[in-house]
Amino acid sequence: MGEKVVAGRFDLSDRQHYRDKLRRCLTGLERLLDQKRFDRPKNLMGLEIELNLAGGDGMPKMLNAQVLERIASRDFQTELARFNLEVNIAPHRLGGRVFDRLTEELRTSLAYAHRKAGELDAGIVMIGILPTLDPDDLVSSNLSDVDRYALLNEQIVAARGEDFALDIDGVERLTCTSKSIVPEAACTSVQLHLQVTPGRFADVWNAAQAVAAAQIAVGANSPFLFGRELWRESRPPLFQQSTDTRPPELQAQGVRPRTWFGERWISSAHDLFEENLRYFPALLPICDEEDPLDVLDAGGIPKLHELVLHNGTVYRWNRPVYGIADGVPHLRVENRVLPAGPTVTDVIANAAFYYGLVRALAEESRPVWTRLPFEAAAANFDAACKHGIDARLEWPRRGRYGGTAQVDAVSLVRDELLPLAEAGLDAWGVEPADRDLYLGVIDERCRRRVNGATWQAATFHRALETGLSRDAALAATTRRYCELMHLGEPVHTWPVGLPEVVPLG
Repeated sequence: MGEKVVAGRFDLSDRQHYRDKLRRCLTGLERLLDQKRFDRPKNLMGLEIELNLAGGDGMPKMLNAQVLERIASRDFQTELARFNLEVNIAPHRLGGRVFDRLTEELRTSLAYAHRKAGELDAGIVMIGILPTLDPDDLVSSNLSDVDRYALLNEQIVAARGEDFALDIDGVERLTCTSKSIVPEAACTSVQLHLQVTPGRFADVWNAAQAVAAAQIAVGANSPFLFGRELWRESRPPLFQQSTDTRPPELQAQGVRPRTWFGERWISSAHDLFEENLRYFPALLPICDEEDPLDVLDAGGIPKLHELVLHNGTVYRWNRPVYGIADGVPHLRVENRVLPAGPTVTDVIANAAFYYGLVRALAEESRPVWTRLPFEAAAANFDAACKHGIDARLEWPRRGRYGGTAQVDAVSLVRDELLPLAEAGLDAWGVEPADRDLYLGVIDERCRRRVNGATWQAATFHRALETGLSRDAALAATTRRYCELMHLGEPVHTWPVGLPEVVPLG
C-alpha cells in the first residue's frame, strides 16, 4: 500500500465524504489527461522484491523489525507479516547494460541484508511461498507492527463478516480457514514498474495482461502451502481468497473480488481507475485536506490522495499507478504477476523477458489483444498458475486464417515470444550481450522444462523417497533451496535432490 495511515475507526459520514473525494479525484485525473499534463517518456523501469526471513532450519523467523534495524537502509521496508521484508531498487533507464547493473545492485543489497539477518540467526529467502510456513505462523499476532496493516486487516475482516475460507485444489487439496488476512503474507512477489505516457498506457497494460500467463509459466516458484503441494504458482488463488471481502452469497451474485485479473481490454488508464470506484467500496476512507480540483484551478498538480489510496486496496495483477516526481505527474504500469526468486539472475531474466515482450507487443500493427478474447487471456493465467511450465495456452494463430489455438507454453515462448522479447529489448536500446544473457536463461528453462516450482517439487519428492517425513522433506528442500539461491546460479542449472548429508537441525 505504501501510504502512512493511522489506525482508528470510521463513521458513516467518513465513507460518504471519501466517496465524494474519490469522484473529485477521478475528475481531476480526467482533467490532467485532457490537458496533457503528464511527464514525457523517459524509458524508466523500477523493481521491488518481497522477501522472507528464515532460520538455518528452514523455518520462518518473525524478526523483520530487528533485521531492518540492523540493515538501516531506506531501500528495505516492512511488509505485511513479521517474516517479510521488501527491497526497492531505484528507477533505471531501460537501455545499455541495464540488466547487468540491476543484477549487481541486487546481489550487493541482498548479500548485505543476508549478513545483517545472520546476526540474528536468520537469512534472506527469495521464494514465492516459503514451503515451511504453518497456519500457526499466519495469525494476527504476526502482523508487522505498522498501523496500516492492522487497519487494513480490521477493515477487510469487517467487510467479510466471517472467517476467510482457503480452498485450493491442485496436486493435492488444501482447505482451511483464517480469521485474518495474514495468509496473504505468504505470497512474496516481484513488482516490475514501467513509466508510460497516457497515450501508450492502454497498449502497455493490454500487452502485460496478454503475456501474464507466459510470465507465470516460465517463472512459477510457489508449489507448496501449509505442507500441501498445490498449483505450480499458488500465490494468485491464495492472495485472492485471503483478501476476499465477499461472503459466499456475494460471490454467487458475481460481485468482483478485490484481487482479480480484470474482465476486459482497456482504451485508457482512466478505465481502470473508474472501474475501481464503480466496483469496490472503500476499505480505508481516510481523506486528505487537499481538494484536487481547487489545486488544478490554481495551476498546481494534485496528489489525488484518495484515488491513490483506494487504488492500493484493489489488487490487480497489472495495476495502474499515478505518481508525482519533481512536481510532474506520471503513470506507471505495475506488473505484480511474478513470484520472488529463485536467484537474482532468474529475477532479472524474468524482468528482461517482460520488458522486451511488452515493448514489442505494444507496438505491433495488429495487437494481440485484438485477436485474443479477454476471457482466453484470463483462462490462460489460471492454466499457467495451475500447471506452470507444462501449461497449454490459447494464442492467436499466425497466418491469414486467424483465430486462436491451444499451444504448449514452452513452444509458444521459444517459437514466438522470445523473438518478440529480443526485438523489444533492441527497441529499448539494451546491449546485445545483456539481451542474450538474460533471455538465454528463459530459453534454457524452456528447453529443460525447469523453473523454481519444478525444482522444488522434484526435490521434495526425492527427499520423501529417502524416508523423510513430509515436514522434514519440506524443511530439507527449503534449506537446499536457500543454499543454491545464495550460490546464485540460475535455477535451470540446479541439481535436483538433496546432498548426501543434510543436517536436520
